[in-house]
Order: sequence, then C-alpha cells, then structure tokens
Amino acid sequence: MTALRPERESAAGGPVDPLTDPLPDVLAGGHSSPWFRAEQPPQQVQGHDLSAPQPPPADPYAQLPADAYAAPPQDDAYVGHSPYEGGPGWTASPETYPAPEAAEEPYSPVPEAPRDDETMALRAADPARTDEERDETPPATTAAGAEGGRAARRKAAKRNARPGGRRGTGRRRAGAPAPEASGTPGGGDEPPERPRTRVEARRAERARKPSAATVASRAVGELFITIGVLMLLFVTYQLWWTNVRAQQQADGAAHNLQQDWEQGKRKPGAFQAGQGFAILHIPKLDVVVPVASGIDKQRVLDRGMAGHYAEGALKTALPSAKEGNFAVAGHRNTHGEPFRYINRLTPGDPIVVETQDTYYVYEMASILPQTPPSNTAVIDPVPAGSGFTEPGRYLTLTTCTPEFTSTYRMIVWGKMVEERPRSKGKPDALVD
Repeated sequence: MTALRPERESAAGGPVDPLTDPLPDVLAGGHSSPWFRAEQPPQQVQGHDLSAPQPPPADPYAQLPADAYAAPPQDDAYVGHSPYEGGPGWTASPETYPAPEAAEEPYSPVPEAPRDDETMALRAADPARTDEERDETPPATTAAGAEGGRAARRKAAKRNARPGGRRGTGRRRAGAPAPEASGTPGGGDEPPERPRTRVEARRAERARKPSAATVASRAVGELFITIGVLMLLFVTYQLWWTNVRAQQQADGAAHNLQQDWEQGKRKPGAFQAGQGFAILHIPKLDVVVPVASGIDKQRVLDRGMAGHYAEGALKTALPSAKEGNFAVAGHRNTHGEPFRYINRLTPGDPIVVETQDTYYVYEMASILPQTPPSNTAVIDPVPAGSGFTEPGRYLTLTTCTPEFTSTYRMIVWGKMVEERPRSKGKPDALVD
C-alpha cells in the first residue's frame, strides 16, 4: 500500500506542475525510475494482472522540450558530488573508481597465545607486553619458552625473582638494573635490616649454642670414631707389623747362630730358655726358622722363632737323642707365622733340622687337623694318633687352628730318615 504524501509546492507557494516535477509519480504501465530492472519478478496488484500484455505506455516526455531532463536541479548539499552508479550522467571510469583492493585481515584485539606443549587449555596472553614488544621478541627465545613449557617458565620466573639472577653469585643478569638503581643498597626490594639490640644479640648467641643432647651425641660419635681408628690400627699391627718385626728378629737370630757355629762358640748340650740352638728347614714351604729352647710366647714365639718343648711335663727329646719325639711349636698367624701352611704338607715331604754338627732329615708321615689344646699325648715319645706303634726318632710340629684363632691345635708328625754330619755337606733335601 502506498502512503499518502502532501502535494508539493513550488517556490512561489502554488502547486507544482506535474510536467515540470523532477520526481513525477509512477505513470500507469510505466516506470519513472531509471534504476528499474527488467529482471524483477512481476508483481501482483489487486484487481490487475501485471503479467498480462499491456498496451504500450505513452511517452511522458514527448510533450517536454529537449533540454527539460538534461540537468535535473540539485540541492546545494549535493553540489560537486558524482552521480550515483546508474544515474543520469554516470559513466564508469577506472581512474575515478579504481578496483577495490584485497581486504586486510581483520585486527584481533586479543593476541594469540603461544602453544603450550603441556596443556591444550586456553590461557591469556601477557597483557603487560605490547604488540611492539612481541614483535621485537627474538624467535629463538619464543621457541625456547614454548619448548620448555611450564617448567621453563617457572625457572625463568624464579631467576627473575632472585636479585642478581643467581643465588649467592652476586652476578647481574644482562639488562638487569644495577644495585644502585634499586631501592636498597643491596639491590633488592626489601628494606635494609635494622641493627640488633643487645638483648636480641644475646638471644641469637644463645640460640646458636648447641644443646646438651647435641653435645652428648657429638661426644659419643667422636668416641666411636676413635675406637674404630684404634681397632684398625691394632689389626694393622697384628696382621702386618708383627710379621715384619718378627721376621727381622728371626733372621737376625739365625744369622747370629750360624756365626757362633762357625766360630765354635756353641756346643751340644743343655740350652737356656730362649736360647737358639737349631734351624728348621721346610723346603716345600720355603720356611727357614731358628729353633729356641722353650715355648715362651714373649721370648720365643712372638719373636718369630719356633719353640722346643723342653720344660716341665711337656719336655721332649732333642734331635740328637737315639729315641724320642722332638716336638716344636710355632705361630700360624702373626709374629712371623712360620707354621701357617704346614697343613699343605703331604706324606714324604722332607723336613730338615740343622744343628751345629749335624743335619737331621725327617719325612712327613701324618697330620691331625684338629685337636684340643689339652691333648698332650700328641707329643709323647710314641705320639698318640700319629700311626707310630713303637719307639723311634720322631718329629712333631704343633700350631693353632683355625687361622687367626687359638681354639684348637693342628699336629704334623714326621719320622727321621737320615742323620748327616755337616762335614759331609748339605743333604739332598736342601741342595735341590
């Protein structure tokens, strides 16, 4: 439905002539608008079928002069403006209306946050940084931050929070302000610590002092350490130094004994306790040890020598006796340990006892691996358990077992097979 509109008036106040009206009403069957398009669908008007053939419209401009429609009047507000596209006087010109450029990418006020490898949830970008700062950020730094993820950002935040960039180093990071530029002399944000009062200083001093429990625990710990060091020194002394010292003493005693024999100072007979009178050779074990009278621990055994059972109820015969058992004791561990490996002897192995005039050669016969120390029958003239059944000239070696203990005794027996004077030279067992 078309709305009503008042009649237009001319400048003189009278009605406007429709023939001179620049915007005339639509005539029947025609269109006064030059923008009419033939492709518009036909419209239905009540009572009229516009799609039916219509008679040719009368030319509304036939009665007008030639210049009536040449230049329509324009208001002052539109003077100088180009006509609308498709209007009267409009011509398409590339220079006047250039081709439209490609539309720029719409600006987004929210910057895109870097991708986080640890989580795909949304997170806001840093609002403190401007677009210029983001553009100036080196790509390597951004990539490193993205690769590091949340852990890298936390470490960077901790480094930035510490004054100087590193704990305790006093170094400043590149670009960090100098300590003088900060609010405090140390370069931090905290105010300088105020001096302590005398009461506070005393309290701090008492707090630094260790408690009684701490002192006691320290004393106990130091005691245990001292005991451990002493035990280590004792073990070193027993297992190493006693062997070194006893070996030196045994070698010196054997050397002195041989010199006395050469000079004729020693004669067969009774010997004083601790006095050397023979030298024991065990070729298989490479043992050469002097034999002294008695089995005293301090004067004989601990000096690296073998001791002859020559006193009291344990007295045994000398090698020169025509019958009897020559019994000798020695350490298996520490103090020279001359009998440490006598358990390796086998029947038939030679054992030689050298004296001032004679070499006495024995052959190993049997071994008793373990027996109580109270079993003194093993050194009898016919030793019990040796396998000997009648009197003869025997040799008995006794030592402690197991190693590094004195709980039991190990016994090795031998039987004399040769008595060779020194004038005839050394026996074959010592020459080989």
